Amino acid sequence: MSQVSAVILAAGQGKRMRSVHPKVLHKVGGKPMLLHVMDAARKAGVEEQIVVIGHGRETLLESLPELNYVVQEQQLGTGHAVFQAREAVGKGVERVLVLCGDTPLLTASTLKNLIEYHEKTGAEATILTAEMDNPWGYGRILRNDAGDVEKIVEHKDASPEELLIKEINSGTYIFQKTSLFAALDKLTPDNAQGEYYLTDVISVFFRQGKKVSAFKAEDTKEVQGINDRVQLAEVEEIFRSRKNRELMLSGVSLIDPATTYIDADVKIGQDTVILPHTIIQGNSIIGSHCLIGPSSRLEDCVLGNNCIVQYSVLIESKFGQGCKIGPFAYVRPGSDLRDNVKIGDFVEIKKSTIGTGSKVPHLTYLGDSEVGVGVNVGAGTITCNYDGEKKHKTIISDNVFVGSNSNLVAPLEIGKDAYIAAGSTITENVPEGALAIARERQTTKEGWVAKKGKKKK
Repeated sequence: MSQVSAVILAAGQGKRMRSVHPKVLHKVGGKPMLLHVMDAARKAGVEEQIVVIGHGRETLLESLPELNYVVQEQQLGTGHAVFQAREAVGKGVERVLVLCGDTPLLTASTLKNLIEYHEKTGAEATILTAEMDNPWGYGRILRNDAGDVEKIVEHKDASPEELLIKEINSGTYIFQKTSLFAALDKLTPDNAQGEYYLTDVISVFFRQGKKVSAFKAEDTKEVQGINDRVQLAEVEEIFRSRKNRELMLSGVSLIDPATTYIDADVKIGQDTVILPHTIIQGNSIIGSHCLIGPSSRLEDCVLGNNCIVQYSVLIESKFGQGCKIGPFAYVRPGSDLRDNVKIGDFVEIKKSTIGTGSKVPHLTYLGDSEVGVGVNVGAGTITCNYDGEKKHKTIISDNVFVGSNSNLVAPLEIGKDAYIAAGSTITENVPEGALAIARERQTTKEGWVAKKGKKKK
């Protein structure tokens, strides 16, 4: 394959999205649709990519600071947009792949086949087309009597007869670089929109006797663009179905794919089972033989093998092998749970390390804590980590037993093998092997009810 650069169009406002954000930043499968297009091109072997940006470029560059880009100051059409990249395309590049930043369902295999077909035919341009039952809004492919591509007519400029054509222009092309930029230099805005259409390059080539070919996508869903939130939801549904199918074919069981939402970059090991109403987001990695759900959400988490998560929310945290989480647990960012940790019902963990084999079974909050190996934390325990101004750390060493309903007031360190009596409020460090009791001695006043004249009802 000869050297190819991609020019990705992402300068439009996307008015129909009715959003303050650039259209190409709206997410499909948990990541901006623009990144889906860029990933597909990269996997097809196209490393050099120039993104044409314009409307909302400050927001775009803030979200994606590593973009290689050129700016289209005025949005004067697709031809004008591509022309902005003429100096940015590498000198050794022979072909330019033009992509739309709002087509996140495009696959690397389709792009690779398009490039190979273009090289095989020796055309000056090759258009990725598709047959659609309802081609409303798309430019139509016009062919001459010999079947060669003669012209692309935009929907708004098409005659009634041309609107009956079902072969549409996807907005994805590959051009010979020299011919492309020479033709762009000759374009005029003589159309209903008063814009410089990239599609007019095809007419220029035809008049010059240059060959234009078309490569038809096998799956028309791949070329579906996004212009509003309805289409965004439709594409999201297609993407989720594709992702779920990919996972199931790799050995993951999804009990109810229709209620399972898994982002693009999530990785899941074989023989893991995902129960209904589960959401797995970001760059989460889940090991093999896990059971996740039902009704759980994991975001940017890493789980080892043989973990169980039930009715819980886990965010930006790590879990070792054999962890059992929930039901109804909340693990907040920055937490690191080692092998065989148990986090039970109505437990909240925040920015804490929990050592191997430790258990936090019920109704507990551990924040800014370092918990050792083999620790048992009784029900109703909390670390008092905030003094109103600063957060402080609690260190619970190996094999400590913390009795139920204890308050551990940070900064605090509890030594190995120590015991904390139930109901204690601990404000001072506890030495290794000690028993700490911090509660008022019980007082029982016999006959108190009768003396007060109170009777049982």
